[in-house]
Amino acid sequence: MLKTLSAYIGEYKKVSIKTPIYIIVEVLMEILIPFVTASIIDKGIQTGDMSKVLMYGGLMLVLAFISLFAGIQAGKYAALASTGFACNLREGIYSNIQNFAFSNIDKYSTAGLITRMTTDVTNVQNAYQMILRIAVRAPLMMICSMVMCFIINPTLSFIFLGALILLGFVLFFIIYKVTPIFTEGFAKYDDLNASVQENVTGIRVVKAFVREDHENKKFSKAAGNLYKIFVKAESWLAFNNPIMMFVIYGSIIALSWFAAHFITDGTMTTGNLTSMFCYVMSMMMSLMMLSMIFVMVSMSTASAKRIADVLNEKADITNPDAPVMQVSDGRIDFNHVDFVYKKDSETDTLKDIDIHINAGETIGIIGGTGCGKSSFVNLISRLYDVKNGSVCVGGVDVRKYDIETLRDEVSVVLQKNVLFSGTILDNLRWGDENATEEECIEACRQACADEFIERMPDKYNTWIEQGGTNVSGGQRQRLCIARALLKKPKVLILDDSTSAVDTATDAKIKHAFATKIPGTTKLIVSQRISSIQDADRILVLDNGMVSGFDTHEHLVENNKVYREIYEVQTQGGGDFDEQAEEAKENQPVDANAKAADDKKGGADNE
Repeated sequence: MLKTLSAYIGEYKKVSIKTPIYIIVEVLMEILIPFVTASIIDKGIQTGDMSKVLMYGGLMLVLAFISLFAGIQAGKYAALASTGFACNLREGIYSNIQNFAFSNIDKYSTAGLITRMTTDVTNVQNAYQMILRIAVRAPLMMICSMVMCFIINPTLSFIFLGALILLGFVLFFIIYKVTPIFTEGFAKYDDLNASVQENVTGIRVVKAFVREDHENKKFSKAAGNLYKIFVKAESWLAFNNPIMMFVIYGSIIALSWFAAHFITDGTMTTGNLTSMFCYVMSMMMSLMMLSMIFVMVSMSTASAKRIADVLNEKADITNPDAPVMQVSDGRIDFNHVDFVYKKDSETDTLKDIDIHINAGETIGIIGGTGCGKSSFVNLISRLYDVKNGSVCVGGVDVRKYDIETLRDEVSVVLQKNVLFSGTILDNLRWGDENATEEECIEACRQACADEFIERMPDKYNTWIEQGGTNVSGGQRQRLCIARALLKKPKVLILDDSTSAVDTATDAKIKHAFATKIPGTTKLIVSQRISSIQDADRILVLDNGMVSGFDTHEHLVENNKVYREIYEVQTQGGGDFDEQAEEAKENQPVDANAKAADDKKGGADNE
C-alpha cells in the first residue's frame, strides 16, 4: 500500500523534503528561545544589567524571526506537497479506471469509486500534510525539550519522563480502540453516496411514484449509521484532551513544588525554572500533537487501502505484445465460445457458440431477456474476453488485435445510450474527432437524426445536457447511431438501439444501412421481429445457447422459440419489451419539434 501511494508523490518529492528541513530549523530556534529567556532573567534582570537584557533580547528577536520564517516556509511547502499528492492520486485513480475492462468496472460500485476520489483522497491528503509537519516537529520537539530539561536539572526531568510514558500508554489504548471504528465508518460513506447518487439519477421516477418519503428514510438511515459510528469513535477520543490536561497540570504542580526547594537552596535559578516550564509545555503539546497524528493516520489507513485497491487493479483486457494493427474485413467467427461474467460462477452466460458471419451481412439477433444477446455482441469488440474458444474478426482472434484498432473498426451502439454535455456536433465527433460538419450531417441522415436536428433553433450547435436529458429517448438513440456511423466501421452493432423509435423510422434506418454501407457487417439486436425479419440471417439465442441461425422464413417454419415470438407479436401481443417501448422518456428540445414528431406517428417514443 505505502509503495503504491508513495509512487504518486512524483514531482512533489523535493517540496516534501524541504518541509521537514524547515521544520528542523523552526524547532531548533524554538528550543533556544527559552534558554535565552533564562539568560535575560538571570544575567540581565536580576543583576540589573540592561546591556545584557538588550543583547539577549535582540538575540531572542532574531531567533523568533528565523523560527517564524521557517514555520511559514514549512507550512507553504507542506500544503503544496499534500495538495499535489492528492491531485496525482485522483488523476491516477481516474486514469486507471479509464483502462478498466467491463469486468473490472463490475467489481466496484459507482458510488464507491466516487468516494475513493473524494473523501478517501482528502483523508490521505490531510494525513500526509500532518505527517510532513507534525510527525517531524512533535518528536523532535519532545526529544530536544527533554534534553534541555536534563541539562538544566536531571532530577526534575524524571518527573516529566514518567508523565510522558504514562500518557503514551493511555493514548496508545485510545488509538487502539478508535482505529477499527474509523475503518468501519469510512466504508459506510459508500452507502451514503450510493443513496444520494441513486436518488438524484432517478429523481423523475421517485417523483412519479411519490417515493420521496421512502428515499428520505433510506438516506436518513445511511446518515444515521455514519453518525452512530463516528459518535462512538469521538466518545473515545473525548478522553484525549482531559487526560492530557490532567497530566500537564499535574506535572506543572510537581515541578513548582520541587523547584521551589531547589531555588531556596540555590541549586536552581529563577530563569532555569522559567525555561523548564516552557520545555515542559512544549513536550506535552508535542505529545498531544502526536496523538492527533495517530488518530488521523488511523482514519486515513482505511482510505489509503481503498485507494490502493483501485490503483493496483490491473485491467483484465490488455494489448498483446505484438498486436495486429489492421482489420481486413467484417467477417465474424465464433468458434465454440463459452463465456461467463464472474470467473467463479458455476453457470456460463454463453455456451458453445459456434457461428460464422460473412462480411457485409446483416444479422438479426433475438431472444428472451437474459438469454445472452448483449454478452454475445460485447465479445466482438472485446469488451469482455471469452472463457473458452475464440472470437475472430476479419479472420483474426480479437485478443491479437490492438484494442483501439479493433474498437475503431467494430462500432457499438450499446443498450444504454449515453450522450455527454456539449453540442450535438461535439457528441457526434466522439465517433471521429476530425469529422467535418458535412460528414456529421451525412451520418445523421443515415440515422434519421437530421429530421429533428433541423427543427431545433441552433441545429447542430444545439446544446446537449449531461446524459442527454433534454432530448427524447428516440432522439438520443438516433444521435448515438450517427456517432457510431462516423467511425466508418467494418462491423456495426446495434444493441437494442432502435427500441425507442417507431417502426417507420426503424425501417428508414435499416434501408439507409443497406444502401449507404453495404460492405459493413451489421448486427442488430432487437426484441421485435419487425426490426430484424429482413436481415440476411437471424440468430436466435435461448439460455445462452444457439437455438437457431437462419432466415426469417426458415426460422418461422423450423424453430419453435422464434415461431412463438413471431406469433405473439403478429397477433398483437407485442414484443418482450413492448410496454417499455410505448412509454415516453423525455420531451424533445422544443415544442415545435415535439408536435412535428407526433404528426409523424410518435417517432420519438420510447
